[in-house]
Amino acid sequence: MSKGHVVVMGSYVADVAFRTEKLPAWGETYMGLEFKLGPGGKGSNQAVAAARAGANVSFISKLGRDAFGDLARKTYREEGIDATHVLETDSATGSAAIIIDAVKGENAIIVVPGACFELTPEEVEQARALIAESAIFVTQLELSLPTVEAGLKLAHSLGVPTILNPAPGCKLPESIFPYCDYITPNETETEILTGICVDSLANADRAADALLARGVRNVVITLGAQGALVKNAAIRQHVPAFSAGTVVETTGAGDAFNGGLAVALAEKKDLVEAVRFGCAAAGISVTRPGTAPSMPYRGEVDALLR
Repeated sequence: MSKGHVVVMGSYVADVAFRTEKLPAWGETYMGLEFKLGPGGKGSNQAVAAARAGANVSFISKLGRDAFGDLARKTYREEGIDATHVLETDSATGSAAIIIDAVKGENAIIVVPGACFELTPEEVEQARALIAESAIFVTQLELSLPTVEAGLKLAHSLGVPTILNPAPGCKLPESIFPYCDYITPNETETEILTGICVDSLANADRAADALLARGVRNVVITLGAQGALVKNAAIRQHVPAFSAGTVVETTGAGDAFNGGLAVALAEKKDLVEAVRFGCAAAGISVTRPGTAPSMPYRGEVDALLR
């Protein structure tokens, strides 16, 4: 495998997205503006982001034998993603209901992970040789926690740097943090993990210290329109966000960031430079609708960085 080989372990769900001018109240029916069906799931989106950013990408997950699963397989063929370790089950492929505020560009999401939640630690072990050849390993929290920890532990034991995107936010066992070379929570996820409200850079700094104290080696707290805070034993730096145009929706921005960050780290860029690359990818993604379809290509990211 190439030096830039990225292995992503995570979820695939079909995104069922509704764009609306307002949320209906319980019991109310409201006419929306637009509907789209497309590939999604944090893991799958990050794999697409990394592939479009120039990496050789392999994805580890599980799909159902159904139409939503077929949409995933088609996506991986088109994006050039190695799906050798995307397994199958008779359970239904996962799905996500995404409600997008057409005025604010904000979103609310309900995820039912379905088939991918059946991925087991034993099945992750089957990908040992693949992970051993990779430059970086990425995972998130739309899989069962034992499976997430098994993947991080395996990669760590093989000397492969790990990124945990702790999304969607939840409390984590203390045992998981020492296997995280990089952790990338947003403000909400940071508060869930540390109890510290990230309403300022000073509090983001305090929260980063709390995560470093639990065994994480590098903390990258994403701050939306404010960019990201980077901290480790030697660095404390705020990286501003990039503006690439009018914000259409923020769905998928975190996945664009994590995919871009993984590619840059796999290419041996230093951490601050890698975070800038991730911020640029996220900055482009928010100017487009959708999740996986909004992920930018390498030339676009390089142009924005210039």
